[in-house]
Amino acid sequence: MKKYQKLLGFLSAVAFLGLTSAPATAQVTTIGQNGGRVITSAVPFLIIAPDARASGMGDMGVATTADVNSIHWNPGKLARVQDDIGLGISYTPWLAALNLTDDMSISYLSGFYKLSKERTIGVAMKYFDLGNFQETFDNGEEGQLYSPREFSFAASYSQMLTQYLSAGVSVRYARSQLLGTFSNPTSQAQAANTVAADVGFYYTRDIVIAGKTAYWSAGTSVSNLGPKVTYTDESRRDFIPSNFRLGTALATDLDPYNQFTLGVEVNKLMVPTPRERDPDTGLPIGTPVDSLTWLQGTFGSFSDAPDGFAEELSEFTVSVGAEYWYNKTFAARAGYFHEAATKGNRKYITLGLGFRYNVFGIDFAYLTALAQRHPLDDTLRFSLHFKFDNGKGDESITE
Repeated sequence: MKKYQKLLGFLSAVAFLGLTSAPATAQVTTIGQNGGRVITSAVPFLIIAPDARASGMGDMGVATTADVNSIHWNPGKLARVQDDIGLGISYTPWLAALNLTDDMSISYLSGFYKLSKERTIGVAMKYFDLGNFQETFDNGEEGQLYSPREFSFAASYSQMLTQYLSAGVSVRYARSQLLGTFSNPTSQAQAANTVAADVGFYYTRDIVIAGKTAYWSAGTSVSNLGPKVTYTDESRRDFIPSNFRLGTALATDLDPYNQFTLGVEVNKLMVPTPRERDPDTGLPIGTPVDSLTWLQGTFGSFSDAPDGFAEELSEFTVSVGAEYWYNKTFAARAGYFHEAATKGNRKYITLGLGFRYNVFGIDFAYLTALAQRHPLDDTLRFSLHFKFDNGKGDESITE
């Protein structure tokens, strides 16, 4: 079983590498740079930014204007989409800088349908292809070929609560198959499966600044609330990446042709912080993370850092992003993502472009890391989306 545990650990590390700045040659552990405690989870692909628009703004999307990819960032935004029907397709070549394999990628398909002016439903599917890994023994002989894959499907419902406030919920099924399925007299490995939920709120209204009309918005969401998963029949189960987001954005029309948006967002992984270890015994101090239920671990994650409030604050990442539109046709974007050095040390700048014509739109994003040998350096994202009208967006259930 040790061989399979090592393989599972390696594949989990590959899936997690994009969420830390660990060098490609290092194993992913709970000890980060500067002696920090990096928080890890199972199925981390669930929180990877899927679309080029949000990625071009520093991975910021909880409070920006609603679009077809709102299901990932904040289901509460869906009720505010301007079109009746939308379809989006995104593609991201993954960890190309590491040269581990040439076929790792993340694909994302999303869509929405307006039931009325106040209500919208949506669906989204994410597929993570980790490529192929050939097992090779010390004598040079080849063993099993592994083709790890991960998949999730989400369904969302969003509704206007007031003129300015909307809310939404999502239910998500996720499946992670890193090793395939095998069994022996002592243990077995299998795909990990879980069901999780998202909830989000979105508030927006017009305000006047220096005599000009501006559009202020705020949003918050909690995503991937669900039970722990396991890849074996053993007692150990791992937390999934429950995540808290809070952000705000301000858009203003500079003139009839030019619009500018600036926003900021904070995120926190709602997963227990690794415990300090006794220097003599090497055992965790306090309640071991593995023994916590998913409810205890998720909601206790805001107050469990061994170094107290300062460490809790360091577990929040910050995204700052800007978007410029010319004539609602051409867009340019830029953003910055910051994570504490002791919690993963992801620091990168993102750039993006967008184009809209009639029912068609395309977005592109590029990421450049501020740390050397960062796994995410030179990451590209591409998104296509289409919109259609069917008249449902003009029908109201309250007017």
